[in-house]
This record gives sequence, C-alpha cells and structure tokens, in this order.
Amino acid sequence: MEDQKRNILITKEEIDVEVHRLGQEINEHYKGKKLYVLALLRGSFIFAADLVRAIDIPVKIGFMTTASYGNAEHSSGNVEVVNDVADSIEGYDVLVVDDIIDTGYTMGFVLNHVKNKGAKSVQCCTLLDKPSRRKVDNLDPDFCGFTIEDLFVVGYGLNYGDYHRNVPYIFNFEEKAE
Repeated sequence: MEDQKRNILITKEEIDVEVHRLGQEINEHYKGKKLYVLALLRGSFIFAADLVRAIDIPVKIGFMTTASYGNAEHSSGNVEVVNDVADSIEGYDVLVVDDIIDTGYTMGFVLNHVKNKGAKSVQCCTLLDKPSRRKVDNLDPDFCGFTIEDLFVVGYGLNYGDYHRNVPYIFNFEEKAE
C-alpha cells in the first residue's frame, strides 16, 4: 500500500474544528461533574490529547490498552485488556475516548468493563464512527466527530501496520487500477 496514492478524506483543519466542537459539547454535558477521560491506546492518543486540551472543565485523564486487530484491517471480535486503567474510577463520570468505532466490539467491551469498576456513569466519544460495520446492538457514540463509510482509514492516530499515526489528516489508499 505504501506506493499507492493517498486520498485525503478529512483534512487537519476539519479535524481541528470538530475537536473544538466536541470539547465544547463535553464541557456543557459534564459541567459540575467529576470527569475522568479514559483514552484507549494506541489509536486515540492524538485525538485524546487534542480533545482534552479543548475541554475547559477539570478532568482527570487515564489510559487503557486493548487489542482486537493486531496488524489486520478487521477486528477479530475478541477483545483483550493489555493494560488496564491504573486509577480507581469509582464515583467518576467516565468518558471513554477512542479514534474509531466500527464493529463496536472494543467499545462495547470497554464500556462494560468500566461500569464493572464502579464508574458513576460511562459514555463514549469517538472521532470516527462507521455504523455500517456495527456488530454490537445499541452502541452509538454519545459524542461523535465524523460518520464515515466503510473504508479502511489511516492517519491522525490510526495506523496501517505500525505506521501513519503521525499523519495530521485522515486518508485511505486509492485502489490500484488493474
């Protein structure tokens, strides 16, 4: 894929505007609450960093690492916790932040996992949502940046293999003509 042309789907500027909008929406929703942002690593680290800088209310930040993809383009459906949240989240209003929700396996698993740890409330925020790929019933993001088609996307934290997370926009590789 490295030699293929990049098709930019969402520009850096569009991402910046949407992250700011999400930050303001989260400020309003969680005003006066005890907010804990739980970022899912590794994909969400860039989005989560930009998002928490757009949030003006007090916020505690933690991380959790799960695995379901490996280096594949599709989720295996089996979610495992690689590194659990280190803090006690009991009594917090937890906002789980991820880069993308497609099948919903990972987010569904994490939401349930966090509820079982005693969170006061649990909601999710994603930069990208692919509802056409959803395999988990009744899972819609509470806060969502962009709804996209069923494309394999890369950049702004999303990887292909171990690369492209540092690209400041979201793209897919154009199909080669046969």
